[in-house]
Amino acid sequence: TSDTMKIKKFEFNMFPVNTYVLSDETGEAVIIDPGMFYPEEKQMLKDYLSDNNLTLKHVLCTHLHLDHVFGNPFLFQEYGLRPEGGQQDEFWLDQISDMARSFGFLYEEKQPALGKYICEGDIITFGDSSLKAFHVPGHSPGSFVYYCEEAACVFSGDVLFYGSIGRADLKGGNFDELKEGICNHLFTLPEETRVYPGHGPSTSIGYEKKNNPFFR
Repeated sequence: TSDTMKIKKFEFNMFPVNTYVLSDETGEAVIIDPGMFYPEEKQMLKDYLSDNNLTLKHVLCTHLHLDHVFGNPFLFQEYGLRPEGGQQDEFWLDQISDMARSFGFLYEEKQPALGKYICEGDIITFGDSSLKAFHVPGHSPGSFVYYCEEAACVFSGDVLFYGSIGRADLKGGNFDELKEGICNHLFTLPEETRVYPGHGPSTSIGYEKKNNPFFR
């Protein structure tokens, strides 16, 4: 949490994945990577929004792998909001049922089409807050990270983790591209910047520059 922006982290259990709700004193909010799979998880998210009188303005996806978009149909149905993400990842939306089967479970919900394509340098606003989008492919072709300068934090999806980086062996992945993007877009941020990843605990840019084994 910063002086102006509140960050609520949910850890949903199917994979598990981190879902973030960002809000400020205006009551406007965005959700990053809706990973709600089970009915009780969807209810938990809905309760948090209503209990805090939050108005959801954007559904942002760091990328479109299945674990990061499970909750998109629910949010579209409940709030009428289409997800926003990278056009380069759009092909994943048609392959989610197949991908789920490859992980050993059934998923038949129809994903809503993207309502807006996120592009390099886009500014996403809600209330008095804003996020800047950086395109960092390599884990997936349409991976984006969302940076909030005022709150000194970045939401890194599956690009950068505590002590690790995203896998690059899925369709459209590229290990060298991923490392280059992290160096160019993330490691150029102030060292005190908090990193909120798609899985696992948070970290900081300074810590990862010094300790991440992929950059030694």
